[in-house]
Amino acid sequence: MPATEIEVTSAGTVAGNELLVPTGKQGITYDHLQDWLGPKLKAKASPKDISKKVLVKGIKQWAVFEEKAGARTLRTVFKIT
Repeated sequence: MPATEIEVTSAGTVAGNELLVPTGKQGITYDHLQDWLGPKLKAKASPKDISKKVLVKGIKQWAVFEEKAGARTLRTVFKIT
């Protein structure tokens, strides 16, 4: 299942989940989500899957990962097609 990296902005919370709204900008498309996740795990970056804690408006299938980047938390959102 192809996965396309997308940019989103937060729009508050709905039913206890954070609502993310796509900005329209799309990034790299991977043949499978594991193509992005595999190298991260090998580098011991251990991204955490938070897909059940967020909603992405207008997208039926998504995956959201969070990882530490120094003092910041980096979020990566994928649209699964």
